[in-house]
Amino acid sequence: MPTTVAVGCVALSFGALLTEPLRRFALRHGVTDRPTGRKGHARPTPYLGGIAVAVVTLAAGGGTAVAGGFGSSGLAVLLGGAAIMAVLGLIDDLRPLGPALRLGVETTVALAVVLVGGHPTVFGGWLDAALAVMWIVFTTNAFNLLDNMDGAASSVCAAIGGFLCWHAWSSGQAGLGVVLVALSGACLGFLLHNWHPARIFLGDSGSLFIGFTLASASVVLHKDAAGLAVPAGLLVTTLVVTVDTALVMLSRYREARPLLQGGLDHASHRLRRMGLTVRQTVVAIGTFAALGALSGALLARGVLPSGGLLLAAALVALATVALLLRVPSLPGGAPSAAPRRGLSVGWQLARQTAGEPSNVRQDPSPLGQSGAAGARASTGLIQ
Repeated sequence: MPTTVAVGCVALSFGALLTEPLRRFALRHGVTDRPTGRKGHARPTPYLGGIAVAVVTLAAGGGTAVAGGFGSSGLAVLLGGAAIMAVLGLIDDLRPLGPALRLGVETTVALAVVLVGGHPTVFGGWLDAALAVMWIVFTTNAFNLLDNMDGAASSVCAAIGGFLCWHAWSSGQAGLGVVLVALSGACLGFLLHNWHPARIFLGDSGSLFIGFTLASASVVLHKDAAGLAVPAGLLVTTLVVTVDTALVMLSRYREARPLLQGGLDHASHRLRRMGLTVRQTVVAIGTFAALGALSGALLARGVLPSGGLLLAAALVALATVALLLRVPSLPGGAPSAAPRRGLSVGWQLARQTAGEPSNVRQDPSPLGQSGAAGARASTGLIQ
């Protein structure tokens, strides 16, 4: 445990130190998310912060493997896959990629992690591997969606990563524990720059990296689980991103809006419309994530029953989505309960003219454009 604390503190320090030169580099070269009528930040904000998180995390994982004792083929593949996700996100930040290419790379890398690192058992056979791959891809992109407000994604990652680290160490997977504590520490270091008002954003390089790393680690940590413990453990650990994605998809479907087009209809945006400040919103989301991750860790230690926890998580998720659906999906609009009919002229005008609450950003969409790249492009999934 002292080693874990030391690694986390070092990662926090390097995460904070490395972010500043990256911020200056991005500003110097125009790698920024430019403000628009639907974005709250007042000036171009750099978005290479995810590189700092990725470098610190990968350095800690690689150093652990080189030092010996903790390395494994599963861990090596996970780190390699996470590095590929960071590069994929960086390319997408600079030159937006098509959804087919992004999904293809994500699925291939997730498959490698599952085949080498292992996966939990629910039904037996190849179906379990397929479900594990789908879960990793889903969670990776769900974190990409969650990165829509100052400090949101990095806070959630720090909370989930910390409890997953506890799970890893208690289950004898010390190498994975080092990676997870380094990830949490790096996110906390980055959060010093990303806390409202943010001076730098994660970008796709960061959101895809943290999403993939947490999802893959969760799957590998549950590789010996079976039955209800599998969906219970995976669901509660990533409950906050699952709820947010379900809320967005259901809201857009009911309002006949494109599912993969960015918008201001996330849980964070709705909490702002309920009267919370940006910082209060991030604290609320981070607390929700921490409680879910803690429940997952307690389940792994046999403290909580899998059946009861799965039922409780499902009820909490449904209740949260139902509650937030009652909050307008657009500033000054009606709750997202409109019948699914063609897009009305009024809704389109509202979407074009609606302002955004202070310092919140339109989501980058899991398969679309984001950051400055999205702002520069005139066509694509996100307008």
